[in-house]
Amino acid sequence: MREVRIFELEHGEPATAWRVARPAIFKVISGEIWLTVEGEHDDHWLAAGESIELARGSVAWISTGQAGARFALASGSERKVRNPLPGWPMPNWLARRPSVV
Repeated sequence: MREVRIFELEHGEPATAWRVARPAIFKVISGEIWLTVEGEHDDHWLAAGESIELARGSVAWISTGQAGARFALASGSERKVRNPLPGWPMPNWLARRPSVV
């Protein structure tokens, strides 16, 4: 199961820091976002339709451009598919995970 949250950030709001609890995709829906991840050398300017993957445990600082922005944060389950029959090969259809769009 995936969780998707949608946020709005207005121009002039202070930069916000998030600690990422589990791997996530950050995608800009409208507007423009400035994003920096602690420990990385470069900042990211993301426009509508652009996305970035955020690793578990990272800290991301987020701010917006002049027009404000809407963005989505999507995370999925970290649960791995376990072979129910140890010692037997796992069928391909069982090991397959749904693709993320």
